[in-house]
Amino acid sequence: MSMLDVDLGILDLFEVIEFNKSPITDIKKFSKHCDIGLIEGGCCNTDNIEILRAFRENCDILVSVGECAIWGGLPANRNTIPLEECLKEAYLNSMTSEDNETCIPNHEDIPKILNKVYPNHEVVKIDYHIPGCPPNANHIWSVVKNILFNEEFSIAYPEFKYD
Repeated sequence: MSMLDVDLGILDLFEVIEFNKSPITDIKKFSKHCDIGLIEGGCCNTDNIEILRAFRENCDILVSVGECAIWGGLPANRNTIPLEECLKEAYLNSMTSEDNETCIPNHEDIPKILNKVYPNHEVVKIDYHIPGCPPNANHIWSVVKNILFNEEFSIAYPEFKYD
């Protein structure tokens, strides 16, 4: 969604790139190999792992976008607590749990929750990282543009420092 904050600059993007699997096109599966893939979010379940591996297989360059993708972000806070305790708190002991609730959802159609949240680079090779929560749209645009045109680039540290 941050990429949409490029505003009218996104029209420039449409002149040089083609979106494949994306929320903009609502395409769920890759229809062909891509030059650059942008992936957000960490891996907390088996579905996330499968999607990330598909991205790596279908993209020449893979970019982790945002703190969750790079470090696990806020969801990784659960890594300090055993998974069973997290599930009990979420489904049995939360403020919204029904009285005497005894069931933690477990069905073959529900992706299996992993014991911890993994940043993307712990699952597949990541070529670039764009930090931020959310990442600045101009940084995303700069990285994509410079990769596309094979230009050197850097973003000064103060631009990523959030006070």
